[in-house]
Amino acid sequence: MSCPRCKEGFVLPGEPTGKIDTDFLGAYHAPAPSGEVSKRAILIFTDGFGLPLNNCKLIADNLAKRLECDVWIPDYFNGKPIIPVDNLSAPDRAGVKLSILDWIKFILFTGIPSIPAFIRSRPAVADRRIRSLLSLLKEKKSYEKYGAVGYCYGGSTAIRFAGSDDIQSAVICHPGPFSLNEVKSIKVPTSWACPEEDIFISSTIRLKAEAILAARKDQPDSVEYEFRDYKGTAHGFAARPNLNLPEIKEAHEQAFEQTVEWFQKTLVV
Repeated sequence: MSCPRCKEGFVLPGEPTGKIDTDFLGAYHAPAPSGEVSKRAILIFTDGFGLPLNNCKLIADNLAKRLECDVWIPDYFNGKPIIPVDNLSAPDRAGVKLSILDWIKFILFTGIPSIPAFIRSRPAVADRRIRSLLSLLKEKKSYEKYGAVGYCYGGSTAIRFAGSDDIQSAVICHPGPFSLNEVKSIKVPTSWACPEEDIFISSTIRLKAEAILAARKDQPDSVEYEFRDYKGTAHGFAARPNLNLPEIKEAHEQAFEQTVEWFQKTLVV
């Protein structure tokens, strides 16, 4: 569901330039800067803070500029994110451990109060909302290919959608919990941005996920993939970095470049 580190991080500087589009289920839309009809679209699956945290909107704006295509952020929490933005607190990095008291505070003040919101937006429900947006986009737009990049909760979502026919490429940044069966079901190219330490995903699970994809090499069901590890980072660095820490700022920027390069490579139209 979530964890203490999911409510840690920093707000990125800047003001979003896209808009919430009520004609598309309240999704945020960052249009292609050229004004021309975009042939590809990127979906951003957010962390537990959802649309109220501007970070995802700023990332969408930057992706739209760099990839020269439309970028959409589904409101898959239906206006009620799992974690309120005012719970955003201190940054995190590799080597920082949570004390027993930290966990108790998290369970009492964030974990338990978040249960109703999580139930309302559990994965099956969130996925249906995303597919409703995709149906609208396919009806009203002329995109030829779709990519998805997900962070934390959205990273888990991106893994699930990578096993569907809804998208053609995915970037997975420090995902929340996922099953190895979901990894086995992946059928599109995937790029993984992995922290050095992740409270959700142990190094064992991360290696098993890569091994599953590697074992399919030269097989009929093989798919292109890559894993990149970012030294000194922890869960959340690609979405909520502490820009005051040079190594975290650099890792955040590199993960963004990784996303741009992957879609330039795999979503050619």
